[in-house]
Amino acid sequence: MKTIYHKGNTRGKADHGWLKSYHSFSFANYYDPERMGFGQLRVLNDDIVKPKMGFGTHPHQNMEIISIPLSGALTHKDSMDNKRAITVGEVQVMSAGTGLQHSEFNDSKTDEVNFLQLWIQPEEIGVTPRYEQKHFDLEKRENQFQTVVAPKDKIVDEALWIHQQAYISIGNFDPSQTIDFKLNDHTHGVYVFVLEGTITIGGETLTTKDALGIWDTESVEIEVKETSKILVIEVPMK
Repeated sequence: MKTIYHKGNTRGKADHGWLKSYHSFSFANYYDPERMGFGQLRVLNDDIVKPKMGFGTHPHQNMEIISIPLSGALTHKDSMDNKRAITVGEVQVMSAGTGLQHSEFNDSKTDEVNFLQLWIQPEEIGVTPRYEQKHFDLEKRENQFQTVVAPKDKIVDEALWIHQQAYISIGNFDPSQTIDFKLNDHTHGVYVFVLEGTITIGGETLTTKDALGIWDTESVEIEVKETSKILVIEVPMK
């Protein structure tokens, strides 16, 4: 098993006043040649948007884009005539494909929005752009992982699908237990990102917003030290 450890306080940071963004990998003005992604996972941004502020209309192409709200609600508009708010418990996917434009805005007058945005490189370029979002039953991630995103040809339960052999799972765990996370493909890697709490993997202790990339293994043993929310992103490494 091979690993790479990313402490939360080593992430790139941008403070634009209306937006605070923490970058797990090189993005915009943050560049680190050692952090250009993890396998086919190219971007993991942890964004905090102030009330009545947001991202203006901007383009994307040939990327699978996944948004996961952690608090608050984010209003989405795009060139496919979608206009919807995405809230905690929901996950949004967009296949940018041949090209689309979208904007994201915090409509609240009082509350910040905190959401994760992931970019995963697709296995096929030039696909027809698409958009989907879904609310997931949070009880189904209590002391187990709930798969919220899966490959188009390997749909898992109620997961949303994308154009890549990648899986995204979220779990909420009570302390003093060990989880054996089995990869769907032994050639993949997993990027374990702690949303809240404290866990241990292979002797490494991870606390809130720490991450560990893991590959060359068929399973990962996660020891939960305190009540924890965990995001696991499984992607092809090549």
